[in-house]
Amino acid sequence: MTAPEEVTAPVLAGQVLAPPGSGLVLAEWTAQAATGDTPLYQAPLHSHGEDEAWYVLSGALCVRVGDAHTQIGPGGAVIVPGRTAHTYWNPGPEPARYVLVMGARTYALIQAIHAAKDRSPQSMRRLFQEHGAALLEP
Repeated sequence: MTAPEEVTAPVLAGQVLAPPGSGLVLAEWTAQAATGDTPLYQAPLHSHGEDEAWYVLSGALCVRVGDAHTQIGPGGAVIVPGRTAHTYWNPGPEPARYVLVMGARTYALIQAIHAAKDRSPQSMRRLFQEHGAALLEP
């Protein structure tokens, strides 16, 4: 028996696997390195009710979980429990490839952020709130 197309990804690279009705989303994305000393955050500091996990394929990620920072390289993973403040970035000089495991509501927030025409701090705070999340820094 074969799995339906919407629940499998023969090659995930650069893609998102988000089956309709599933509470779980799997994505393989790339984080570019910052060009200066300031981290290039992949997301602002925020929290939401769903757990989230990163698994690094190549390069490195630095993940802030609450007030702690942890750097993980290839084969390393971090899980952030729901309702915990977090953000992440690539601390290295090369792009980092990673798999992100998130809840469907978190993925819906990401899609809404990318579709937003107004990216003002007030608009983003409202958008986060609409998705059960809190934007903790602009």
